[in-house]
Amino acid sequence: MTMTTPPSLDQEDDELLVPRPEIAEGPQPMEVAQSETTSTAENHQVEEPSSSRFTWTIENFSRLNTKKLYSDTFIVGGYQWRVLIFPKGNNVDYLSMYLDVADSASLPYGWSRFAQFSLAVVNQIQSKYSIRKDTQHQFNSRESDWGFTSFMPLSELYDPSRGFLANDTVVVEADVAVRRVIDYWSYDSKKETGYVGLKNQGATCYMNSLLQTLYHIPYFRKAVYHMPTTENDMPSGSIPLALQSLFYKLQYSDGSVATKDLTKSFGWDTYDSFMQHDVQELNRVLCEKLEDKMKGTVVEGTIQQLFEGHHTNYIECITVDYKSSRKESFYDLQLDVKGCHDVYASFDKFVEVERLEGDNKYHAEQYGLQDAKKGVLFTDFPPVLQLQLKRFEYDFMRDTMIKINDRYEFPVQLDLDRENGKYLSPDADRRVRNLYTLHSVLVHSGGVHGGHYYAFIRPNLSDQWYKFDDERVTKEDAKRAIEEQYGGEEELPQINPGFNNTPFKFTKYSNAYMLVYIRESDKDKIMCNVDEKDIAEHLRIRLKREQEEKEQKKKEKAEAHLYTFIKVARDKDLTEQIGRDIYFDLVDHDKVRSFRIQKQLPFSIFKEEVAREFGIPVHLQRFWLWAKRQNHTYRPNRPLSPQEEAQSVGQLREISNKAQNAELKLLLEVELGPDLLPSPPPEKTKEDILLFFKLYDPEKEELRYLGRLFVKGLGKPSDILTKLNEMAGFSPNEEIELFEEIKFEPNVMCERIDKRLPFRSSQLEDGDIICYQKSPPLGTNEQIRYPDVPSFLEYVRNRQVVHFRLLEKPKEDDFCLELSKLDTYDDVVEKVARQLSLNDPSKIRLTSHNCYSQQPKPQPIKYRGVDHLSDMLAHFTQTSDILYYEVLDLPLPELQGLKTLKVAFHHATKDEVAIHSIRLPKNSLVADVINDLKAKVELSHPDAELRLLEVFYHKIYKIFPPSEKIENINDQYWTLRAEEIPEEEKSLGTQDRLIHVYHFMKDPNQNQMQIQNFGEPFLLVIHEGETLAEVKVRIQKKLQIPDDEFSKWKFAFLSMGRPDYLQDSEIVSNRFQRRDVYGAWEQYLGLEHSDTAPKRAYTANQNRHTFDKPVRIYN
Repeated sequence: MTMTTPPSLDQEDDELLVPRPEIAEGPQPMEVAQSETTSTAENHQVEEPSSSRFTWTIENFSRLNTKKLYSDTFIVGGYQWRVLIFPKGNNVDYLSMYLDVADSASLPYGWSRFAQFSLAVVNQIQSKYSIRKDTQHQFNSRESDWGFTSFMPLSELYDPSRGFLANDTVVVEADVAVRRVIDYWSYDSKKETGYVGLKNQGATCYMNSLLQTLYHIPYFRKAVYHMPTTENDMPSGSIPLALQSLFYKLQYSDGSVATKDLTKSFGWDTYDSFMQHDVQELNRVLCEKLEDKMKGTVVEGTIQQLFEGHHTNYIECITVDYKSSRKESFYDLQLDVKGCHDVYASFDKFVEVERLEGDNKYHAEQYGLQDAKKGVLFTDFPPVLQLQLKRFEYDFMRDTMIKINDRYEFPVQLDLDRENGKYLSPDADRRVRNLYTLHSVLVHSGGVHGGHYYAFIRPNLSDQWYKFDDERVTKEDAKRAIEEQYGGEEELPQINPGFNNTPFKFTKYSNAYMLVYIRESDKDKIMCNVDEKDIAEHLRIRLKREQEEKEQKKKEKAEAHLYTFIKVARDKDLTEQIGRDIYFDLVDHDKVRSFRIQKQLPFSIFKEEVAREFGIPVHLQRFWLWAKRQNHTYRPNRPLSPQEEAQSVGQLREISNKAQNAELKLLLEVELGPDLLPSPPPEKTKEDILLFFKLYDPEKEELRYLGRLFVKGLGKPSDILTKLNEMAGFSPNEEIELFEEIKFEPNVMCERIDKRLPFRSSQLEDGDIICYQKSPPLGTNEQIRYPDVPSFLEYVRNRQVVHFRLLEKPKEDDFCLELSKLDTYDDVVEKVARQLSLNDPSKIRLTSHNCYSQQPKPQPIKYRGVDHLSDMLAHFTQTSDILYYEVLDLPLPELQGLKTLKVAFHHATKDEVAIHSIRLPKNSLVADVINDLKAKVELSHPDAELRLLEVFYHKIYKIFPPSEKIENINDQYWTLRAEEIPEEEKSLGTQDRLIHVYHFMKDPNQNQMQIQNFGEPFLLVIHEGETLAEVKVRIQKKLQIPDDEFSKWKFAFLSMGRPDYLQDSEIVSNRFQRRDVYGAWEQYLGLEHSDTAPKRAYTANQNRHTFDKPVRIYN
């Protein structure tokens, strides 16, 4: 599955690719440049691309008076294309430029085409300064154009000295490469390849690629089959059984296999399945879980035998005889990609010796500080070697994760004994030949914000490769599986070379992310034969039965149009369900006996089957049709006539069911004689009314079904009181009260029946329900919660069991309470406080549940912010039964009147930053925040004054005045920084200026120079006539930077992101005279650094790129 995510708000990136919006105003949908937009699961590339360059010369460019302009149409790959530009920008101060499908309006429904392309504005003075940007896209009816809204600043384009506009002419180039695609909707993976794929649950392609890799290691598969499971286990609750079931289906099914049972066995919910994780992390967690499950079984130790290797970390002193070493195990190895051209270079770097000397000497126990060398060597490698390639790493300058798309080669044969065993430690067993052959290549296609995973595998280690891409499996050649996954740039051949014949290159965003090698000497053992005898008999029986049931359902689905399902409800069903499964209406039709009958059969044949099933002779059966009333209740309406019973089942279903579904719902009326044997049903006249009766017991709070009676329309309830008492087991003269159950949606309606009025006068008809109970005694019993039928039904209708969870532990139920949907906010918090033995309910804060993400909603429920419990549980069209709670340290109404700010205090003389939470009334001022903070922090001197700054993306955007109210200050996306005001700023001269100073780097990876700010910005006073050399002395002293490091820094004046480098003799204040800039942060003194990123930072966590939520297997 391909996923693309809008970048976070703190990205300053003009490389955002957006489909050209038809509506210019408002926010535009954004696509991250690195993300691959085509889903390879749906389209398989089958031939080399057809490519071409189109050159568009636009004359009189500055005099164009149109918002948008299309080029002539040109053809590439048999498709019509054109370039679309917005000469004055698409609501931005940049040239906007897109590639457009010229004939999109006339193409058939469902069309799509994939293209890799670059757009360029040619520099007509020096072609090497031409601006070119490239991307790729799957064009379709919704996104028929794609490109760059912010291609290049209009100020540069319209400046003739820059070379883009010459003789009022602009030259635009479009290089387009089209890959044709095949529709695989009818593709049969099993038939074409002998293998089947795995279905994607939403964002589980990363898991599918790993599972296919593990499945195709036969020794691993055999071990999984031999894990003990029983016929009583359920796949959704047992990881071993779920994995056995999955592997069995991959081995023997004809179609793609679902993974839902497996993810359920992990304890995952729907949200987890739609959360893309990291392959390496899932691999580790799954193997650890299986290792634990295998303990104490015949396959204990399999994970270690297959995947575990060892390396030794050592430190060896150079001048004294001292060496320290530590042996560690690994299941996979993380190899650097950046700066390494292939796997061998990564291994060289892995074992590279680091010298500990100078300020970094090693402290040896009895020798003190010593020069030493530090490194890693391998003791042994595992039979199955899993190599994780570090395609993702943290960029300190951008303060974000980035993907490394550099070219990185890997061999089919990997020799780790090369150069006389340079990777091996002295105590390694040199008799073991560490020669490996490539088994599988896991690929990540896309960028850091999302993408798609698939795998190339050699199941038999033959020359034939297969691509496992979710549900589809295809045969591939070695070039596509290996060389095309190296990454780097690809250059397409030029068919129509034209003006400025620049090669068309584009970055390949699909590249290898994980490699699996199998040791040659262990190949026969690992690639063993796995057949049915390795599979437990109960598993074979279970899975064959599941397969047969699946085939039967498939057959029934294919024949569904020939059959009708007749659902027959009987008195027995009403007795079993009312008061247990249901309380309103009479029956749940999904729980009654269902008959599958051919539509053309006469209804009489169906009655014969009923006679055989229930033992009721055909002539003693009478069937009633059900009807849905306007008040949404569902009641028996009328008996079938003899003429209707003479029809076919299909005709009868059409008469009774206007909705045209395949069901016919009937009530079977059977009269029982004194001997409790079936007897002929009584003749029904227009005066007869069929009523159903339920009995309510207030003391037990029970409602049950008693039976049905025919009554005369002109008769009165008083006529049947003795019969009702007999049915209930009461004495004949017991006083009873009668109520009609009228409806329950949206509210309960249950009204008392006047026993003196005729049934017709009370508007009673066939199918109506009467609930009755003993008349309550005159003295009310306070212990009876629901004294009558209406109050009990109201309770049943609105009762709700709510699962309460601590907000800090959103996955775990803490306790459950039975509440009413009509409970007020106060009712709910009082009951929660009582459960927690808390005296003050106002200290309870509740948060609603998001039914889609299965997480707490981001904002808690305000004090009395909702009327009823039902409002707390509602989430759009769904209703939840989960609430999260917190116990606050002060009452919620009081807390809501306060504003909490997180302030980072930077100490004036120490290199310390402390985060403080400041909680003040919302109408407080910034001065109040500063006073509160003064009492909490250590100042450099008692009279120190503080100020509050707003810092965003390493720039100071605001100095808050002390009089500003704090209510509207946002600390969610911006950092609030407090610091002491330096003494020199308190006495500024008339010619002194307070300027912004920021750290920055230039990004060499961008086509154009990009400025990346990083580190802590600060303010600095500059004096009239002060040279840069003098300012540098003060900056070095302020930041306490050593001379050798400070000498590498460059100083520049930056305005609107463009650096203008300064000389030591230059007067700095001359550059800061303009007042017409948008904000002070847009012109600043920049300190340029060449490289500040440590070599091996974040190695343990480097592959946890944008997916902050860790992989967890809960069971």
